[in-house]
Amino acid sequence: MHGATEPVLWGSLVTVAGVWLVTVLSPGPNFLATVHMTLTRSRRDGLRVVAGIAVGTTIWATASLAGLGLLFQTTAWLYQFVKLAGAVYLIVLGLRLILTARRTGQAGGAAQGSATGGAFRRGLLTDLSNPKAAAFFTSLFAVSIPPTAPLWYDALVVAVVVAIAGGWYAAVALAIGLGRVPVLYRKAERALTYLTGAVFMGLGVRLAADR
Repeated sequence: MHGATEPVLWGSLVTVAGVWLVTVLSPGPNFLATVHMTLTRSRRDGLRVVAGIAVGTTIWATASLAGLGLLFQTTAWLYQFVKLAGAVYLIVLGLRLILTARRTGQAGGAAQGSATGGAFRRGLLTDLSNPKAAAFFTSLFAVSIPPTAPLWYDALVVAVVVAIAGGWYAAVALAIGLGRVPVLYRKAERALTYLTGAVFMGLGVRLAADR
């Protein structure tokens, strides 16, 4: 790699990191899944959700560098299929939370039993439920990463976006699990579980309706 190209590469990395950081800080399904699992179960399970999100982010970012976003653009039916599958997952997840809260009135305890060993899976599937991530990464990488960038640089970009997402959501899980937040949550657990379920369903409907 010629020395003259180094400033371009590092400048591009800063651009990718900055744009992605702003995106990650905006609350969405990943944030909601992390907070809900941390409050209803434990910080450890919240961090397992974060691990699933990190793997999902790795998949989307790597696939985008490999051309998945372009494939979605040229194969509309595939994008629609993945998008609808993600929307169905979010809607079903939200519906299950609502039904659990209505059926038991003890949403936290019931959720623990039904989600045993599933915290990582929930994080992974929640992250993978939005195929717009591929389009986002593809657009961001297309305008930020030089086409002649070496393979190690692509790997570094993926590592950076995963570290940003994982670091932010891990910080959320650790912060939410401290102090009186879990205690206060449990005082209004049933109502907040209804709200969480409704938000997940709303996100699913919005994803399905998005063009």
